[in-house]
Amino acid sequence: MAIFKRGKFYWYEFIFDGHRIRKSTKQGDKEAAKKMAAAERTRLAMDDVGLEVKPKEKNLTITSLLDALEVDFKMRAKWTVRNQSAFRGARNDFGGRDARALTAQQVDSYIEKRLAAGARPATVNRTTELVRHAYRFAVKRGELQRIPSIRHLTEKHNVRQGFFTIDEFESAVKHLPEDLQDFCRFGFLTGWRKGEIASLRWADVADGVIRLRAERSKNREPRQIVIDGELVELIQRRRDARAVKTAEAIALCEYVFHRDGEPVLEFRKSWAKACIAAGLGKMVCLKCRVAGAERWCEKCKRDTRYRGRLFHDLRRSAVRSMVRSGIPQSVAMKISGHKTASMFRRYDIANEDDLRQAMLNLKKYHEAERKKKVMPAASN
Repeated sequence: MAIFKRGKFYWYEFIFDGHRIRKSTKQGDKEAAKKMAAAERTRLAMDDVGLEVKPKEKNLTITSLLDALEVDFKMRAKWTVRNQSAFRGARNDFGGRDARALTAQQVDSYIEKRLAAGARPATVNRTTELVRHAYRFAVKRGELQRIPSIRHLTEKHNVRQGFFTIDEFESAVKHLPEDLQDFCRFGFLTGWRKGEIASLRWADVADGVIRLRAERSKNREPRQIVIDGELVELIQRRRDARAVKTAEAIALCEYVFHRDGEPVLEFRKSWAKACIAAGLGKMVCLKCRVAGAERWCEKCKRDTRYRGRLFHDLRRSAVRSMVRSGIPQSVAMKISGHKTASMFRRYDIANEDDLRQAMLNLKKYHEAERKKKVMPAASN
């Protein structure tokens, strides 16, 4: 068995069962490299993990696992903006690692660092769950034999309660760019998800009805909404804004909501700016916790992060408004696209005004009961 140095690290080389095994230990200490080489020979002899000399297992990194999963997502029409963002995060945090060497301890260390930096459990889970998904896909394809233990953090107390009142929404939406205002108004009225709204084309609007196709719905079920009420003026504004001037001529955009003829993609910066201007959000330094409107913390010399109302809060707002306006739950669920009543009720957020009104209603009921005349019992 030979131990030799290449650059910073020691490598080992030996012959096992007719195969030449040559591998970097990624160690700068020679004695540690010798121990790793001996351990590798022992594992091979015990046939715990096989020879690991097949071409397809060379240089197998987590990046390559994510690349394969990305192709699968695209083939299954799951390559959404949100998933693209999740993939970028997973590649940045895990991409260069050897896929066969990832341990539960390394994952736990990563989780601890993210939480210490101020990340929420749900945010951390989105990254680690994607890595686990990539491993499962690799095992299914026969590229790996095992999936490392990846901890899932509880999100029991991570349920968001954010929603907009009508005044708060109007205060925020006026600070948005004009080409985003109707997009957000549609979300406030219908409770549709951002990706669903962005996918709407004029081919989906006909006979006074807007139809969401199954392949563009998160739950893969089609739904529709009638153009009436406040939607009438909104859709008319979108028709008026359909013409887009190009270098050659004026063309009609195929998307109901667009930005200079292009589909609406990500607008987190514009959203954060509008909510901060309306007093519904702030930029926070995750290190010193100082809040303000700036995207840079001069004290800590690091980027700040937005904390406040989210676009998804419009979905809760729509559900809450529909319930309080007297729309039957079954009808409201068809509009918003909730599949289960339990999830729908979770989006029906109650605030102090709702609770106060409930107690007033209870008081009125009890007073009415007390005023009822008691009929005397009939005598024989």
